[in-house]
Amino acid sequence: MPEPPPNSNPPSAGNQKEDPGSPENSPISPIPPISPIPPIMSDPLVRGSDYLNAVRQIAIDPSTIWSGGDIIERIQVCTWIGEHIETINQQLREYLEACHQCFPASERREVVIFAAPIAPDYGIDALCNILVDPVAIVIDVGRTAPQDWLSIVVHEYAHAYLRSPGHDSRLLEVLTHLCLGLGLEPPNATGMDERAMDRMLRNWPHCNATPEPLAFWQGNG
Repeated sequence: MPEPPPNSNPPSAGNQKEDPGSPENSPISPIPPISPIPPIMSDPLVRGSDYLNAVRQIAIDPSTIWSGGDIIERIQVCTWIGEHIETINQQLREYLEACHQCFPASERREVVIFAAPIAPDYGIDALCNILVDPVAIVIDVGRTAPQDWLSIVVHEYAHAYLRSPGHDSRLLEVLTHLCLGLGLEPPNATGMDERAMDRMLRNWPHCNATPEPLAFWQGNG
């Protein structure tokens, strides 16, 4: 069974803006470890099952979160989640914090982020529910390699920042700002019409898909 990737410091925001109302070089307070369920259940299977049920409540549609049709498969996934999800979520919170640092404190949105397997029928790596407060991001970390997790967070953060699902010039501007600040390749829409830009931005920053997304959540990724 693979262990989740160790926590690593997120890339520094090279082009981050200073908050004129804050002391020089004063970072914002770290995001506290937020969990959608109380950490009181000692059984990993129960913890994992309750966690997924809680994430369904903040998803755009509860059916977007994987439920599985095989009982053995559900036991494997829920048990692994119950044992490892806080480590995964802490990594995502660090990437979320890196995105926050690209903007002045006055411009930062309140956002929560969680990892969870997404139902394969939807064919997406992540979702951003802009209809809840705070905005909720859910990332299926099993669908991409760990080195691409920051890229997925950046994309969804841009939607959260704008509180918009669109892939238009506004998203292009925010994604460019984030990519430059975090050392990722910025999008280039020069010469593109709206349809071409939409297609490009839907997959920017680019991430490589894993062959079997659920394997990660079963401990076999």
